[in-house]
Amino acid sequence: METDLDPLRSVLEERSHDGYLIDDDDSDSDQRYVSGFTAPDAYQTLVTADGEVHLLVSGLEYGRARKEADADSVCRRADYDYQELVAEHGADEGRVRTIAAFLADHGVDSIAVPRSFPTGTADGLRERGLEVAVEREGVVEEIRSRKTPWETNQIGATQSANEAAMAAAEGLVAAAEIEDGVLVRDGEELTSERLKEEIEITLLRHGCALDETIVACGADGADPHNRGSGTLEAGEPIVIDIFPRDKGTGYFGDMTRTFVRGEPSEELERRYEVTREAFETALETIEAGVAGADVHDAVCDVIEDAGYETLRSDPSTDTGFIHSTGHGVGLDIHERPSLSPTGGELEPGHVVTVEPGLYDPEVGGVRIEDLVVVTEDGYENLTEYPVALEPRAT
Repeated sequence: METDLDPLRSVLEERSHDGYLIDDDDSDSDQRYVSGFTAPDAYQTLVTADGEVHLLVSGLEYGRARKEADADSVCRRADYDYQELVAEHGADEGRVRTIAAFLADHGVDSIAVPRSFPTGTADGLRERGLEVAVEREGVVEEIRSRKTPWETNQIGATQSANEAAMAAAEGLVAAAEIEDGVLVRDGEELTSERLKEEIEITLLRHGCALDETIVACGADGADPHNRGSGTLEAGEPIVIDIFPRDKGTGYFGDMTRTFVRGEPSEELERRYEVTREAFETALETIEAGVAGADVHDAVCDVIEDAGYETLRSDPSTDTGFIHSTGHGVGLDIHERPSLSPTGGELEPGHVVTVEPGLYDPEVGGVRIEDLVVVTEDGYENLTEYPVALEPRAT
């Protein structure tokens, strides 16, 4: 993937740094993005002031890194006598001396580092005479927020897998019988755990995985991040929020639907329609140049006009609309930008969720969520899944 690191180069030039150093494994999304490489153990990625990318990896990862990394050069620790330095100075000091030698090899005396940079590495490099300054604004995360067409396609592919998982879960709910006020499938009570299992199996078949998902019924769904558990009840809202990650590319998807099997109350139906109106209003507001805060305000207008509280109308409320409208999605499930009271200007290539909701333990939770990419004159919806309260047989 081609990455545009010019904004990072500008920061290095403005602050008179020779390079930018990341010291982490591939769980750090900036590391994965800049290096174009994945490894379970920490490795070092150096971006020099001229925009070149250089990697320092273990011998175990050297061959693969040379084939896979988006780097101008790949070095191994053995090139800097790593084992000898560890034997003489100990593991931590030997590691720092190896990194210092790697930096010196590229003419680097002054580096900027991300906020997550290990303190021990920073202090060790300073003791070796290097200048180490924290880049606090998160310039790489800002670069990552503007997705390339390739990235948008990867996110779209993950979202397609997400839709298959949602269909599997919705199908179980739609086909369930109602007995004594609860959902029953194949003679057994249908549970949150059963739906999660079906979701996870479906995602695995599509090359995706997730650590957790939300299948929350009734009062559980009134807590937006309650994962849900136990038997699913008839006439109660079931919030299903799935946020998988593609195991190959690392890009996330995100989608939420709310279903009711059985007869919903009039109040629940009203809340669903208000949420849907807020959802559609948010989509109509999104385009490049509009602030994320303006999208959030448009959602709050709809919900408040319908007579429900928001955190804008009452910062202390624990019912109504009690979270922001959306967030960026990419190599992290939550990243820049945001559709929130502090959300800045949207730009083409930003990929964001749109997920208004209404919550009250007495009624349950309602949330609708799609994933869209911002364009010059609007948005492209990466989600093709229907929006409906009544579950469909699939």
